[in-house]
Amino acid sequence: MYDPRINKLANVIVNYSLDIKPGEHLLIRSNPLAEPLIKAVYKEAIKKRAYVTPMINLEGLDEIFFKHASKEQLEYVSPLNEYLIDNFDAFLSIGAEYNTKNLSGVDSEKIATLRRARSHLDTKFMEKAAKGELKWCYTEFPTHASAQEANMSLEEYQDFVFEAGLLDKEDPISHWKEIDKKQKKIIDYLETKSKLQIISKDTDLTMNISGRKWINCSGKENFPDGEIFTAPIEDSVQGHIRFNFPGIYAGKEIEDIRLQFENGKVISYEASKGEDLLKALLDTDEGARYVGEVAIGTNYGITNFTRNMLFDEKIGGTVHLAVGSTYPESGGKNESGIHWDMLCDMKSEGEIYADGELIFKNGEFTINL
Repeated sequence: MYDPRINKLANVIVNYSLDIKPGEHLLIRSNPLAEPLIKAVYKEAIKKRAYVTPMINLEGLDEIFFKHASKEQLEYVSPLNEYLIDNFDAFLSIGAEYNTKNLSGVDSEKIATLRRARSHLDTKFMEKAAKGELKWCYTEFPTHASAQEANMSLEEYQDFVFEAGLLDKEDPISHWKEIDKKQKKIIDYLETKSKLQIISKDTDLTMNISGRKWINCSGKENFPDGEIFTAPIEDSVQGHIRFNFPGIYAGKEIEDIRLQFENGKVISYEASKGEDLLKALLDTDEGARYVGEVAIGTNYGITNFTRNMLFDEKIGGTVHLAVGSTYPESGGKNESGIHWDMLCDMKSEGEIYADGELIFKNGEFTINL
């Protein structure tokens, strides 16, 4: 049975998240599992008089590639990728998992090699987005594989996904606009501050955020959304942090990650599981050991850890750090072939200070704005 919430999601993405205009070129990237949403977005964008190009991948191609590709093939970058960045106005990626573990057997160094080879494309993409020359959005279509990963039935997971995007509301767009206003007040306050300190269990991390721009994530580039983030001054991060949720990369889990920073750089690390992958990621390139993003999750409608960072990094009452590339619109300078988020729960023993003032305690903002 067709779920009418799919049409709502398509409407929000086309008319709010991407704000598609007549004559714009939209690229839709996904796979056949997301067919209902692909068609709904396609129809909505065509009605907006956009030029729409679907790019549909097949199950198993990534697995075949990593299993058989030579080093030269891993490092090859198709000129089509550059063409798309130069010639399209908007990009929509729809996640729809057949198997969340399909790359779990892949050599970590192969993944790192591919990311290094394509890092210049990521940089170009994000620079164009920061200048307002390119729009993008990532969303998720619920599948059995993702539901299993989240320990839910498909029906439960569908409700979770759509409710996280406020698609159970009569007018989701108006709700996301209200969230945007509320988060802007917090951002306006934080942009007057210079030092941020994050304290939690086995965590005491400080960083300089002076002059950096905080980004209001209210349903534009991720959907669903709900976070605020910035990029710390690259050499300013000091101290240690423990991530009490597993780090997920290419379907692989790294558990109980602990990082020690000095002058902005990870100088030591450990994990109870997946430490080899952690090392490979941190050794991707020079920028992979620096922080590209620090963020606070604000979507209190997302309470379950699903092993999908689209949702998990938005959990209200959490913070996350991303090592690697920064988003240029935040003012960050770090470049890398990776941008990898790790999540820390702040709902117990968690505190955030801005210029010495307590602004966040046990998962809630304490400032009155």
